[in-house]
Amino acid sequence: MKLDQEVKQEGGGDMCRNRTIKFVAGKMDVTGDELCPPVNFSMVDYGIYRSSFPDSANFSFLKSLGLRSIVYLCRETYPEHNLEFLKSNRIKLFHFGMEGTKEPFVDIPEDTIREALKVVIDVRNHPLLIHCKRGKHRTGCLVGCLRKMQRWNLLSIFDEYHRFAAAKARLSDQRFMEQFDTSSLKR
Repeated sequence: MKLDQEVKQEGGGDMCRNRTIKFVAGKMDVTGDELCPPVNFSMVDYGIYRSSFPDSANFSFLKSLGLRSIVYLCRETYPEHNLEFLKSNRIKLFHFGMEGTKEPFVDIPEDTIREALKVVIDVRNHPLLIHCKRGKHRTGCLVGCLRKMQRWNLLSIFDEYHRFAAAKARLSDQRFMEQFDTSSLKR
C-alpha cells in the first residue's frame, strides 16, 4: 500500500518530513501559524485524509496539506466562512448530504456512499479530506467501504472503525460495511 511505502522510506524527503510535523499539535508552519489538525484527523492513504468538521482554527493546518477536495457527508449547508476558505485555496467541495446513522431508524444510503467513493478513489481529487460532524460514523462507514475495496479483512476494517467511534461504535455501521458490495467499483 502506498501509505506504508511513504512512511518506511529512509530520510523520507520533504513529503514525509512535512507529514510528520503536521501530526504534532503546536508546531508552526512557514508563516508562523500554529498547525492545529481537526479532531479525529488521520491519514487514510496517500492523498486521502479524514477528520471531524474543521473550523477556522484548523485552516492553516488544512492549507499545509495542499488539499484539492473535501468530501462532506452531513446534510447541513457548509458554513460561509468554511466556503470562503475553500474558495481562497481553490479546494473543491463535494457535498453528500447524509443523515446521521443513529440506530435503529436511519439506514445508511448505499447509493450515496457509492457516489462518494467514486470521488475518493479518483486521484484527480487528491489530496482530499473526508469529514462529517465528528469524523466517526459517516466518515467511518465511507472509509470502511474504501478499505473493503482495498481488500482489507473485516476484522481490520472494524478495528479502524472502533479507533475513531470508540464507545459510540454502531452495529448498524459495521453491518453496512460488511454487506457493502464493492464489485462495481474499480480502484
